[in-house]
Amino acid sequence: MNFEKFLFYVFAIILVLSATMVITRRNPVQSALFLVLAFFNSAGLWLLMEAEFLAIILVLVYVGAVMVLFLFVVLMLDINIAEMRAGFIRHLPVGLLVAAVMVVQMVLVVGSGSFGLEQFPAPIPQPADYSNTAELGSLLYTTYMYPFEIAAAILLVAIIAAIGLTLRRRPDSKYQNPSRQVSVRRADRVRIVKMAAEKKMGSK
Repeated sequence: MNFEKFLFYVFAIILVLSATMVITRRNPVQSALFLVLAFFNSAGLWLLMEAEFLAIILVLVYVGAVMVLFLFVVLMLDINIAEMRAGFIRHLPVGLLVAAVMVVQMVLVVGSGSFGLEQFPAPIPQPADYSNTAELGSLLYTTYMYPFEIAAAILLVAIIAAIGLTLRRRPDSKYQNPSRQVSVRRADRVRIVKMAAEKKMGSK
């Protein structure tokens, strides 16, 4: 066994174990930390496939931004662990059914009959001056130009829809009008009331 194959098995085993801990830990903070470990090992596997740009993007975007934001949200929400444990048993049959379907699909896709070095050869080693960033950009804007533009349009529509849902006015929700806040005057907010002085009880 060469060193590259040894690294593959190390990264793969840690990735599978950390992914298992993500779905089995009941503490969301611990699950998020194991997910960070899974991302790092996935990046290591991509490095072995000579996809350095994707590995760096995975670490920078998901570990450096998304997971940090997720941890902040989890810590601020103060999730009740007892309620999560109570609902775990109730949803266990559905979870087991979904897990079984996913396992069957993975066996069909990555089984030895349709996936492996016999069907797909190992990537050819590239020279030191090879840039997979340039190769990825060339593929995105030539071969996969239309799917890339369709995905960008879908994401744009999703962003507009999210903003529209955020700004919609409901009769039971409170919202602020910035134009009214800017044009407000002191007389609209402050009222000075003059009252006659009153004597204390028992005073002459």
